[in-house]
Parts: sequence; C-alpha cells; structure tokens
Amino acid sequence: MSETPPLSVTLRVRMSEHDAHYGGRLVDGARILALFGDAATELCIGNDGDEGLFRAYSEIEFLAPIYAGDFIEVVARLTAVGRTSRKMEFEAYKVIQASYTADNSSSAVLLGDPILVVRAQGTCVVLRERQHKERT
Repeated sequence: MSETPPLSVTLRVRMSEHDAHYGGRLVDGARILALFGDAATELCIGNDGDEGLFRAYSEIEFLAPIYAGDFIEVVARLTAVGRTSRKMEFEAYKVIQASYTADNSSSAVLLGDPILVVRAQGTCVVLRERQHKERT
C-alpha cells in the first residue's frame, strides 16, 4: 500500500510581543511569510522527503491587521507538482483576537468566524536528486 503525501498542512501560533514590530503591537507581515515558509517546508518534506527551497511568491495579499496576542492559523495546500517545482497556496486566519483593555491586558476573544488576514501563492523547488521520500 502506498502512502499518500499530505496535500495540506495547518500550523497554529500565538503572536507574541516579540513579533510586534510597529506601534500599537502591530505584527509585521514578514512574520506571517515566515510561517508560510515553515508550512511550505512541511509540504515538501511530506511530498518529497526533502525541505526544498522557496523559489518565489507569485502573489501576496495582506487583508487585515495582526497584533501581539492574536492566534494565527496557517493553512498551506500543495496545488501542483512539476518535475522539480511545487506550487502552493497559503492562507492565514486570525482565530483568537487579543483584546487589550486598561483594566485587563490578558483578555482575548475566540472568534466564531476566523478572519482571513493574509493570502498568498508561491513555488518551492526540490531538486530531482533530493527527491527521496521512501514510498511504503
């Protein structure tokens, strides 16, 4: 029986004060792109047994702000597999929103409907000689 490679992965991460780059605890978009890179790495390992290299983003949309204390869920999908290229789609959703107040700086809200905050498409490359996932 052959193993089916994962076609999608999900990561969930809390944005910390360290991730805040701008005033008002705003997290910079590069932090989310780093998470997309982590998800892409997992997709390549699952598909090829190698981390691969991120080649390019073909599209990136920043749709809503992210703040320290927010929980972000990243979903990455493998959409096409070429000889060495791996096309992927990425989405980041805010699933918990920090709600800082003067009297309670640890308040947060579990969102009933996650908010799409970043969407992107990209391509990774896994060299032929590095494609070595053992099929069982």
